[in-house]
Amino acid sequence: MPQEQLEQIANDLVERAVRGGASAADAVVSEADEFSVTVRMRHIESLKEAASKALGLRVFIGQRSASSYSSDFSKPALDRLVERTLVMAKITSEDPQSGLPEARELGHYDGDLQLYFGDVAALSTTERLDLARRAEEAALSFNPRIQNSEGATFDSTTGAKAYANSHGFSGSYRFSTCALSVVPVAVNGGGMQRDYWYSVARQAGTLDPPEAIGRKAAARAIAKLGARKIGTCRVPVIFDAETARTLVGHVFEAVRGDSVYRSASFLAGKLDEQVAGENVTVLDDGLRLSGFGSRPFDDEGVPASSTAVIENGLLRNYLLNTYAARKLHLRTTGNASRGVAGPPAVGPKNFYLAPGKHLLAEMIRSVKQGLLVTELIGFGVNIVTGDYSRGAAGMWIENGELAYPVEEITIAGTLPEMLRHITEIGSELEFRGSIAAPPIRVEGLTVAGL
Repeated sequence: MPQEQLEQIANDLVERAVRGGASAADAVVSEADEFSVTVRMRHIESLKEAASKALGLRVFIGQRSASSYSSDFSKPALDRLVERTLVMAKITSEDPQSGLPEARELGHYDGDLQLYFGDVAALSTTERLDLARRAEEAALSFNPRIQNSEGATFDSTTGAKAYANSHGFSGSYRFSTCALSVVPVAVNGGGMQRDYWYSVARQAGTLDPPEAIGRKAAARAIAKLGARKIGTCRVPVIFDAETARTLVGHVFEAVRGDSVYRSASFLAGKLDEQVAGENVTVLDDGLRLSGFGSRPFDDEGVPASSTAVIENGLLRNYLLNTYAARKLHLRTTGNASRGVAGPPAVGPKNFYLAPGKHLLAEMIRSVKQGLLVTELIGFGVNIVTGDYSRGAAGMWIENGELAYPVEEITIAGTLPEMLRHITEIGSELEFRGSIAAPPIRVEGLTVAGL
């Protein structure tokens, strides 16, 4: 459908709800075309093409609210949806913080955030299949020790999203994404290791070449062969960009407004306090061109913006939607995130650790004895207390050089201490999602092994 038609559907839903007795209402309407193909050992393992459309309605009757959704856009179905949602709202409990943003908070960014590129939709099925085949072939032919594959996958999505509410706001935007990944398996004697690599972009033309993706995935798998166990020690730990991204993700969970007002975060009550080293700055930027979390407005109609979360180690802001902002007596930061079902949650825009000046190779050379983490396993992180304990694998560092692969280890510490003991931040920052980080070096973590 044209974007204007999606907006009209959203506006019509809101008008129907208000005519039916709602004191306020909002609606989100989306449609998407999705494609996915997986090639394994040079044969097509799966291929999926799907078109979807859905809409969600939220209504308020005073301080009571309810929401519902549907994929049926026919008039009788929408009439039933509005009627059912109004009935549900009348019997829910009152919540003084519920409601839409104030009208003065609404708006949208007028510039082009470069969220949609037509070359994604223009790719033929043959071209998409060829990208997956080339990535896997590059991995399989990289080295004789690459003897198997868990497959190469090309995914793409193009679509549009519209939002409207009873304060007079309506808007829409188009988006596109595509991704290419491969997972080769390396064998050496009786040992076997798997690893992966991938590229994600909004524009098909900016994906990494499939041969480069395949070769890097294969090299990562081979580097893990012959992995050893090590004794328990306390050493500097370098997290590569992929694993550092998970640490930044834990920070996001801790600054989410819903975690904060529930006192379910180790950062609750710490605004304007020093929570990290002075070299640490964390930003949430909704205006980054082609960013995976960029959009002209959030899912409550609040315009895109950039928020400083941690600035030179000081906690400056929590990330909030309207409900969380009211619970904390603050203002929304435009982080409402919503599908079509249920009320908005708090989601990231482009949430990232600002890069430093060190190349990863330089960081490795600066370590006399320590660990480079390339893989994290499990979910042993408590956002309430900040306790951190995760399985890991990587490369042992001796005298500034990568000595040998290690596995079956556990990294333990606490997130507050880890944030305070980031001594080096890498310069290599690449966005592969809405949360990103460059490599980082953390001092004095416990690495538990034998």
